[in-house]
Amino acid sequence: MPVPLKHDLYVRGSRRQAAQQDFVFGLRAYVLNDMANTMKSRFEEKVEPDFLRATGAAPKDGVDVHKAMKQDNYFRFYSSMRYCAQEMVWRSVGRALNENSDEFDEKLAGVQSASSAVDGSLELDEALELPKNVAAIDVHLAPGGYHTETNPEDCAAGALYDQGLNIFSFGMMGANLDDIGHSMANYVRVKHPDFKPRNVLDLGCTIGHNTCAWATVYPDAAVTGIDVAAPCLRYAHARAKSQGVPVHFKQMNATKLDYPDNSFDVVFSSMFLHELPLKDIKLALAEARRVLRPGGLMLHMELPPNDEMAPYDSFYLDWDAYYNNEPYYKKFRDQNVSDLCIEAGFSDDKLMSFITPQYTYMSDAEYVAAVNEEQTFDETTGRLAEGVQWFGFGAWK
Repeated sequence: MPVPLKHDLYVRGSRRQAAQQDFVFGLRAYVLNDMANTMKSRFEEKVEPDFLRATGAAPKDGVDVHKAMKQDNYFRFYSSMRYCAQEMVWRSVGRALNENSDEFDEKLAGVQSASSAVDGSLELDEALELPKNVAAIDVHLAPGGYHTETNPEDCAAGALYDQGLNIFSFGMMGANLDDIGHSMANYVRVKHPDFKPRNVLDLGCTIGHNTCAWATVYPDAAVTGIDVAAPCLRYAHARAKSQGVPVHFKQMNATKLDYPDNSFDVVFSSMFLHELPLKDIKLALAEARRVLRPGGLMLHMELPPNDEMAPYDSFYLDWDAYYNNEPYYKKFRDQNVSDLCIEAGFSDDKLMSFITPQYTYMSDAEYVAAVNEEQTFDETTGRLAEGVQWFGFGAWK
């Protein structure tokens, strides 16, 4: 059962709507845990031996595994279930939001009109041209994507993303969907205790769930989140305000930042780069370096690269590239992230990469002990399932 989000914009809906969401929540968990485990056993016991007999060699990478698995009926069944569950996420949440729009509007108006000492802001750019990778794709199969708006105050796409992610992640992204932000920011806090950022920039922040985590971990820093999707930013601003977290939100493209050189101590992103064409990834990394101050940190939480994964694990993570309307996903995972950072202008002796456990699922002392032990890539890295660990990479300027 999904846990109610910890802010004032959450709409649970009627008992029937809640039951529908509970079902999809459980279905997603079943598919990505139980069915996924059965599928791996199927690969090890039948598909891989058949591949070895037919070719004389084991699968060398995820592409080989995918070719072999596509012939397997259980993989087809798994993929159908997972695809349908993805569509059901949006339908169940969309129905609740549409049929309770008056309740949502009342909640939103209450947050927006409430007096607050929180020093956050929202700045939109009506002249900003939406990139094709956003405007032309219903990414994650979300109807209308995350940019569609029907009126100048529209926040619906942000609400859909927020409450949809709550179902989609089946409890794996933190009680307020902010575990990635907390895990990344606290990793920096623990490993670099003398680093005290004054200005933090979050690229592609969507609804600001992970942006707010940085403002919580570093309360003396000015934290800004940017995105190209206006309805997500409107929602993000209200969401942060309802939590009492001071964050500035601006509509801006990460490939062309409207900031002078040396403006930020941290440039961060979470699950953002793999949504960009490779040329835009390179532009975003170069822009991140440009706006960083000397001694600043560029840090990206991302899907682990294919060259670090076993063939089956690589295949498993690449499922979304083929079946979840994410056309740039695999191209990113095929890159060497160190090479990308160096091409963007960072020195090879300033690079960093790491694996971190989930901060919000343990005590601070347990987390400190865990990150002070070297973590390695395994099947839990980046996989949305029980025991997930997050991958981070970047560089110091």
